[in-house]
Amino acid sequence: MSATVETISNLQRRITVSVPLQPIQEEMAQRISRLARTVKLSGFRPGKVPLKLVQQQYGAQVRDEVLSNTVEKTFTDAVNENKLRVAGFPDIEHKPFAETEGEFQYVATFEVFPEVVVGDLSKIKIERAVVELTDADVQKTIDVLVKQRATFEPVKRASKKGDRINISLTTTIAGEVVETSGPEGINLVVGEDGRVEEFEAQLTGNKPGSSKTFEITYPEDHNPPQLAGKTVSYEVTFNTVAQPVLPPVDEEFARSLGVADGDVEKMRGEIRDSLMQEVDKRVRGGVKEQVFQALLDNVEVELPNALIAVEVNRLMEMAKQNLQQRGVDVSTVNLDPAVFEEQAKRNTKLRLILSELVSTHSLHATAEQVRAMVDQFGQSFEQPEEVVRWYYADVKRLDEPAALATEENVVAWVLATAKVSDKKTKFDALMGRD
Repeated sequence: MSATVETISNLQRRITVSVPLQPIQEEMAQRISRLARTVKLSGFRPGKVPLKLVQQQYGAQVRDEVLSNTVEKTFTDAVNENKLRVAGFPDIEHKPFAETEGEFQYVATFEVFPEVVVGDLSKIKIERAVVELTDADVQKTIDVLVKQRATFEPVKRASKKGDRINISLTTTIAGEVVETSGPEGINLVVGEDGRVEEFEAQLTGNKPGSSKTFEITYPEDHNPPQLAGKTVSYEVTFNTVAQPVLPPVDEEFARSLGVADGDVEKMRGEIRDSLMQEVDKRVRGGVKEQVFQALLDNVEVELPNALIAVEVNRLMEMAKQNLQQRGVDVSTVNLDPAVFEEQAKRNTKLRLILSELVSTHSLHATAEQVRAMVDQFGQSFEQPEEVVRWYYADVKRLDEPAALATEENVVAWVLATAKVSDKKTKFDALMGRD
């Protein structure tokens, strides 16, 4: 075998590989001969089929398999000999086999991984949140849990914030009905997040049995786009109004949260511990995101188009899976690859930078770190030991915790160099409740 390499651009390479034809022909002949011993053709006993017929029947398939194996092996040998790191799949071209004489030659065009140079990171500024969890924060969480377990009792008064109402709704656009609630109506809690303010304002001050009609003109940039820039008419009948009845924070409430003996103080302690775990998770997540963004901002690297394409396909596949989980028929959805391109570039660049840091500074996760990450995963389950057993039952399942533990090593390495400052942060601000 002989191979010559041509540099097309910074990342593109073209390699021409020549392989003697005789070994390829001999391998084809040996495979045909082996097939003849077992192949079954009508009118012949096994092992008695003439080689000429076997060749006619299976020759093209055998040729393709041998050539494919030859290309795969010789291409690998060629790039290894020339110390090339191939990014993505090569584009292989060769003459028809029947036209080859003396040697089989093919041309492979491909991209190589870029050189990633991570410079001085000492000027990077990272801000780390410092949160003091107060009794008031714990109480706010308990209040939320209480509201989630509220029951409702019917009332005859007008609706107000916090009430659950049942309404019959007819929606029209330009006189055409586009939505109706059906005979059972719709249950809504007045004041819940997620509804437009104009619609929400119409839900208060209405007694059971009352009706009203109102219009809302949506802005041009409204989401969902089906309503953008349109005037929508709503006909609403208020069937029932029910006020919330909050459960007392007592032994029964504590048991409903998993405290077997109903000890309310123990419940508060467990809630505090859970909140502290969430605080730690969010603080570390915030620092990690800042580190990753700093690496993206401070490292320049040319990205192979092949890797971007692979990442675009991965993101599109994830989007399809998410749509399927929501009950969407993805066969009717045409995803535009361009929508995912910027995110794919970011992911690809970050992956190249992290790979370089891990390789250069030996930041691979240790077995102990992977186990610690698995243990951390198990903390949110009732039987953590079952989670651990599940991960270690298949070594491939450890890829995710190993990758996350390795990322933490990278973050720790950057923090040891960067300028890190602590910032006092309120619990609500950290949780996005400001």
